Amino acid sequence: MRAPAPGASGEARLPDVTTRPETAAVTAGRPDRVPGAPVNAGVVLSSTYVSAGPPQPGQALYTRYDAPTWHPFEEALAALEGASLPALVYGSGMAAVAAALSLVPPGARVVVPRHAYQVTLGLCADLAARNQITVALADIDDTEATVALLREAPTAMLWVETPTNPMLEVAEVPALVAAAHDAGALVVVDNTFPTPLGQQPLGTGADVVVHSVTKALAGHSDVVLGAALTNDPALRERLAHYRVLHGAIAGPWEVWLALRGMRTLALRVERSQANALVLAERLAAHPSVVEVRYPGLAADPGHERATRLLAGYGSIIGFRPAGGAAAADALVEAVRLWVPATSLGGVESMLERRRRFSTESGTVPEDLIRLSVGIEAIDDLWADLDEALRGIPTRG
Repeated sequence: MRAPAPGASGEARLPDVTTRPETAAVTAGRPDRVPGAPVNAGVVLSSTYVSAGPPQPGQALYTRYDAPTWHPFEEALAALEGASLPALVYGSGMAAVAAALSLVPPGARVVVPRHAYQVTLGLCADLAARNQITVALADIDDTEATVALLREAPTAMLWVETPTNPMLEVAEVPALVAAAHDAGALVVVDNTFPTPLGQQPLGTGADVVVHSVTKALAGHSDVVLGAALTNDPALRERLAHYRVLHGAIAGPWEVWLALRGMRTLALRVERSQANALVLAERLAAHPSVVEVRYPGLAADPGHERATRLLAGYGSIIGFRPAGGAAAADALVEAVRLWVPATSLGGVESMLERRRRFSTESGTVPEDLIRLSVGIEAIDDLWADLDEALRGIPTRG
């Protein structure tokens, strides 16, 4: 017979020195400083732990409940997000998304961005089809319309992506949080695109933050993980309970690799964002490109808001080449340095035509190419893109 879950790593130590996120990424989650101690946290490879009698709070029991290797990562991510409680690591980003959506009462209403990660939208549609939730789609960058949608009917949750995937719309998070709370709704922010270095939604009053750790946090395209954070102990307990009951747990090696990757987050983000801005500017001026979406461009609809609310413009670019979807496919096939792949946030630069997925939102243009900009030399990245662009039509 299994014992009740302990505090799901609630005993993890939080940093006792206030630091900037860039520093926290390096310093948080380290072992105690005692002579002979390792500098890095180790990996504990065990599915079960010695126990007898009634479980004690914080006692390791069984890895589906808690695992020592999770703690340093959960502590470090909490420090990055400015959270008062340790993060919760999950086996995938979608496991974290599913845990957050499990906070919605049966049949209650969720307002979700029209443009968001397609699998998040797919899960919402699946839950709605089984009458577990109802879904209202919002143009999340239209604050007035989203607020009106929140007031239109009783709403249990507002889901926010900013910038959105893949359209890169920027939401007015503080105003949306206030309006959602006035309407009695929880606010969940997917912070995968900006990372905690770009924004810390809990500080604006968001109730839960989720991440696909797979992406920029881990940063090397070699693990699949997710995470959720909250400052509310009751919400954290419910999120932890979901992880236990649904087996949405992470392996120790993956968590250790994610923590290792997170140590260089600030350097990777700094380089990839600098590359992205240069590429966006060059794409905007290219005769074979008809549209570029990147919040760092002065002409982008989200530029003012991103400049005011975000600490960086991110590493993701959306652009549409002349010649439509066929030209977009030809460009993806022509590049040699860029990797055609469906992910983002890694050290390597990747690209794909998003509507190649039948599940992508129908309002995403057929020819939209999403770039995830990595840390390679900028002139090499541009030379490869420019050569591929020369093989397609120019705009009329």
